[in-house]
Amino acid sequence: MRTIQIPLQKNPYNIYIGTGLLDRPLQMEGLAAALNGRRTLIVSDETVYALHGEKVGKVLREVGCEVLGVSLFEAGEPSKRISVLEGIWDDMVRAPLDRKSMVVALGGGVVGDMAGFAAATFMRGIDFIQIPTTLLAMVDSSVGGKTGVDHPLGKNLIGAFHQPRAVVIDLKFFETLPEREVLSGFAEVVKAAILGDEELFYILEREGPGLIKDPELLEVVVSRAVSVKAKVVAEDEFEGGKRALLNLGHTLGHAVETVAGYGAYTHGEAVAMGLYFAVALSRAKGLIDELSASRIENLLLKWGYKNAPEELSGAEIIAAMKHDKKSSGGSVKWVLPLGIGDARWGLEVEEALIDAQLEGKDK
Repeated sequence: MRTIQIPLQKNPYNIYIGTGLLDRPLQMEGLAAALNGRRTLIVSDETVYALHGEKVGKVLREVGCEVLGVSLFEAGEPSKRISVLEGIWDDMVRAPLDRKSMVVALGGGVVGDMAGFAAATFMRGIDFIQIPTTLLAMVDSSVGGKTGVDHPLGKNLIGAFHQPRAVVIDLKFFETLPEREVLSGFAEVVKAAILGDEELFYILEREGPGLIKDPELLEVVVSRAVSVKAKVVAEDEFEGGKRALLNLGHTLGHAVETVAGYGAYTHGEAVAMGLYFAVALSRAKGLIDELSASRIENLLLKWGYKNAPEELSGAEIIAAMKHDKKSSGGSVKWVLPLGIGDARWGLEVEEALIDAQLEGKDK
């Protein structure tokens, strides 16, 4: 087991990473203390809860929680909306939860975002913990305290920063994950490697998708990816500056998800397209050397990621990007790679250049 601390000034917390952690919850130092005596509500989707809900409920009782109930919704990105959130709030009231109660998010990124936002807004904020069940949630959305729901005009436009009390990353969940979900999550691992870990990038290059079958190597890879994000979050909790680096690949990625319809592509698939595009822009602006650009593109290709959504027009994608929460005054701010382990945030790119890259031709 590996423990990574997010050393925030106000709400520091631990991220526990290992295989079979839920089989030995008392070994996670600090987790039992955070949960003992707390009244909890499990928030999950129907698919995940059917697979893991009974076991997680048993674990919570083992560490001293009183489990008051479960709030479930249909699995998938289309559930990430206000009407579903209202159902969670209703279940929190009926449980009933109070200001000292805790929400347990059991599931992937959609569950974590929904449960976290519900916790952030119920009685002006109660505690929650994350038990992510997808790789994408493990290495990205469960870490850092971003919560929220989608709006028809943009992804995650309605939300709040609300840090969890702990994150439990049990790699045993991989046994029930479809291959598409695993590969989706690795797009965020690639992003982390590009941002701040050249050794992690080399491991992904060397091993390829086969590393998924190696539990020890998987723990190393997940831990390194989480560490990259943890370091950035600790330096900039509320995305006032450097944390914007974590949006690498997301400007185009979120636009693709919005225009294609939530769920048409997984988040990781869309982010991978965004990474290809960020490399193309960086190359066009002369910011990245050709060797680094080629290594990133070849790695994405090796892992099987599609480089563009052929059925979407450039005009649709540009319009969606302007509604993205990362834009400012209608101007999209970009994160572009400068090399392996290095990127720059807050960059403006001429719309003509963006359009030229989307259309695949010079203008």
